Amino acid sequence: MTTANKITLIRVGMIPFFIYFAYQGTQTCDIIALCIFLLASMTDALDGYIARHYNQITDFGKFVDPLADKLLVCAALLLFIQRSEMNSVMVFIILAREFIITSLRIVAIGKGRVLAAAWSGKVKTTLQIVGTAAIFLTDILGWPMVVQTVSGWAMTLITLYSGFDYMKRNWDIVADGATSKK
Repeated sequence: MTTANKITLIRVGMIPFFIYFAYQGTQTCDIIALCIFLLASMTDALDGYIARHYNQITDFGKFVDPLADKLLVCAALLLFIQRSEMNSVMVFIILAREFIITSLRIVAIGKGRVLAAAWSGKVKTTLQIVGTAAIFLTDILGWPMVVQTVSGWAMTLITLYSGFDYMKRNWDIVADGATSKK
């Protein structure tokens, strides 16, 4: 197993600890959960760099790396619903985009195409990390609740934009799949 893949698996292994501490809802546990979330988010950039720089790109990594990212973000979003810190409609929109684009990527792979990460997807991921941190920091530092609302809407809107951007760029895959016969 490559170093990049080991780092990805460490990120997956951090998710239950993140959930445990975030679920507790105390200020100390929120600080620990935020630190775990940020550390796990940083490992995403690290494993990607290592995979590209040291030629460690593998099919396993292509599958598990984005899955680890989505599991981490989904865990945070679902916890925010439970803690009444984010609207469930926002979370549904974000999760729906993730399912739709993941499905599009699977169809593209079946057609021999790899959908490269778009700029909008990178901005989405960055904003999800920053937004998640801001929601935790609202509780930790006593910021006004409007920070949570603005963070939630910012994550939702960039996620919507990113989803539309991916669909527009790759509409031929969807259109071809709707008209092909087997």
